[in-house]
Amino acid sequence: MYKLTKEEKKIIEKIENTYYMKPILNKFNILIQNKKTTWLNSFNKIYDVLKNSEQEVRKILSDRRNKGEIKDISQAMKSIAGNAFSNCLIYLFLKNKIEENIKPYIFITSEKSKVKGFDYLTTIKIGDEKQKPDVDVIIYTEKEDKTVDKCIILSLKTSLRERAGQTYKWKLLMEIATTENPIKNKYNINYKIFQMPIICFATVNFYNEINNPQHRGMFKFFDKSFIAKDINAEFISPLSDIVEFVNFKLG
Repeated sequence: MYKLTKEEKKIIEKIENTYYMKPILNKFNILIQNKKTTWLNSFNKIYDVLKNSEQEVRKILSDRRNKGEIKDISQAMKSIAGNAFSNCLIYLFLKNKIEENIKPYIFITSEKSKVKGFDYLTTIKIGDEKQKPDVDVIIYTEKEDKTVDKCIILSLKTSLRERAGQTYKWKLLMEIATTENPIKNKYNINYKIFQMPIICFATVNFYNEINNPQHRGMFKFFDKSFIAKDINAEFISPLSDIVEFVNFKLG
């Protein structure tokens, strides 16, 4: 089995100690213990686990409100939804790394500052201005000097209503910046990186929006799109496929 690095252990511990993650992670561990799933297939259980944990999380928030630690449960739930999705993905990624499903030199983080050289790799200049991507999770490898080598930028959304267009617009901008075309010259778009990042999208799809043709059209702009359910469609893949994808693309 793979032994996590010191930094990876810190990430796991931080997620495990996040108050609203405890009932969520407990459900994953029960599924594993009862052999209802594997760590690999757990990615496809994120939607179910988050839904089934909602009442327990609300109870925790109610207790915190009674103590004066928060004011609005509904607002806190909105914030938690996105963060819980990100935490689940990173937690399950590291569990799969321990199981050696993921190559040992592939790393994951939600903190851009932890990835040396990431800003340089992902900054597109438009005249004197700069454009940077919408980033929730970075999966990457490192060079010998610890700067980022290959990387996948993953944009996570609990629904397709919220900000999904931001990431694919930046992807289009990157495509323009890395090809010879009149738009690039017209707007003085400048991007000199030899190897552009891989841009992916993942959703929990709480509101069953993936069958909307307008939303489905967005998936075509990404290098790969995933859904945290047991669904496999032509336009989107189950999130468990991310393991094979990162091993292939970053290996």
